[in-house]
Amino acid sequence: MNEDIILYDIPQKSPEINIWMAFPAMQSFGMSSLGYMSIVKTLDKRSDIFVEKIFTNTSHTRLMLSQVDIMGFSVSFEIDFLGIFKIMENFKIPFFSRERDESFPLVFGGGPVLTANPEPYSDFFDFIIVGDAEDIDKRVVDVIKNNKNHSKQKLLEILSNIEGIYVPALTKYDVENGVTKPDGSEFYVEKITSGLCDCITTPVLSANSFFANTYVIELVRGCPQRCGFCLASYLNLPYRYCDFEKITQKIDEGLKYTNKIALLGALITAHPQFDEICAYILNKQKNIPDLELSVSSLRADSISPTVIQTLVACGQKHSTIAIEAGSERLRKLINKNLTEPQIFDVVKTAKENGLKGLKIYAMIGHPTETKEDIEELVNLAKKLKQNFKDFDFTFSFSTFVPKANTPFQFCERESTKSLEKKYEFLKKEFHKLGVKIRTSSVKWDYWQAVISRGDRRLCEFLVDVYKNGGNLGAFKQSYKELKAKKLLPTSDSYALKKRETNENLAWNFLRIYPYKDALIKEYNRLLNQY
Repeated sequence: MNEDIILYDIPQKSPEINIWMAFPAMQSFGMSSLGYMSIVKTLDKRSDIFVEKIFTNTSHTRLMLSQVDIMGFSVSFEIDFLGIFKIMENFKIPFFSRERDESFPLVFGGGPVLTANPEPYSDFFDFIIVGDAEDIDKRVVDVIKNNKNHSKQKLLEILSNIEGIYVPALTKYDVENGVTKPDGSEFYVEKITSGLCDCITTPVLSANSFFANTYVIELVRGCPQRCGFCLASYLNLPYRYCDFEKITQKIDEGLKYTNKIALLGALITAHPQFDEICAYILNKQKNIPDLELSVSSLRADSISPTVIQTLVACGQKHSTIAIEAGSERLRKLINKNLTEPQIFDVVKTAKENGLKGLKIYAMIGHPTETKEDIEELVNLAKKLKQNFKDFDFTFSFSTFVPKANTPFQFCERESTKSLEKKYEFLKKEFHKLGVKIRTSSVKWDYWQAVISRGDRRLCEFLVDVYKNGGNLGAFKQSYKELKAKKLLPTSDSYALKKRETNENLAWNFLRIYPYKDALIKEYNRLLNQY
């Protein structure tokens, strides 16, 4: 399969509005993004809309910038601003919305990062979609199309009245009061929450995708487990899942075009009929011997022999489970209610049913974490190695990053020096055990934390980081220079500082489900256990 296969009907076009949908990375990654490609599909199915995909390595376009009415960006990671600026620079689009006159398209952003806390990016977008964007054509594009003759200012005023649309230029920000209306009165934006009735799937199969020619099916959205640090859990409440019958229909549809199926979701094994879904795929594999199945992280306490047998039959030799922490005390505190016997049971099930190994994901630096909690990670690895001698284990670690709109948004983060010492200890001990270990960059995680809990004052900083090369040195130097001009507080105040529950956080104007009071209640419940 060398050419892209479009799995939906594109009508004859008589466009009344032209759109550039941009993904802030290379084409291979953008084509693998189910959320981004689903928006492209929604727009492309309309005869009155012409939509063109844009990536950081896009060199030729069918539309000229002057023909583009709207330009949208999908933002999934804090560091995506580097790709956003690269695309803007490639097409000579000013970074700041205030510098773009009527000759430039309306530029908007959406995605999990902007839904959780749009403030560090607020000066770059004319408007921001907060929440799900399944009906972006009816909710946003139709409004712009029907008011094309108005000025940008008037269009933005109209858009600001739509649920889930945030227009930063129509607000003001200060540290004491947060985001308010220009007159200082209360301002809020309600998150858009869609159903999951349609079962989102890959709209275009491409050999140029990072997951080449793979048909991805979104089984669930959100996660019922609600670990205190997890943005995917809280941002996507209420937890939703697709009907079993619709999932099997989509599996059949995908297998008409490719032998590669992937199941997507924050916790796919939380689907109430996940075993039946796997059994259905396993039955299909009997007639399609080269059928390949990929899955996201599995839930350690709900993996059955059927699940493992399906993975093995479909070519998987390894899979991933997330334990999050080494001690049962800490797992309970973060709401990861997983016991050590359950971990051993899943390894036993995996080995007995044909897997060769597991990647075990965990995090260090959790609130209240002690030396004993870290030592428990080593003890767990040691016991697993002793009990399952011919089984391959790889432990993968990242560091705790407090995320806006989660219960742990109020928590402090450990210093870089302290976290690096923990990594050094783990690497040394795991090497002794002969267990493979992978660790994230503590310094990159630090800057992720700065942006995650940042405010509007960071906008100029992000531009400077990009202009200075976008590496770790650029982050440090750019921040140092702006702080010297008294334009920013210390970076530690964003990344490390504990926040009070009554503090006016930069993102408090967002009405995300559940609302702030519910997050405070959950924060107190979890942290007051110990």
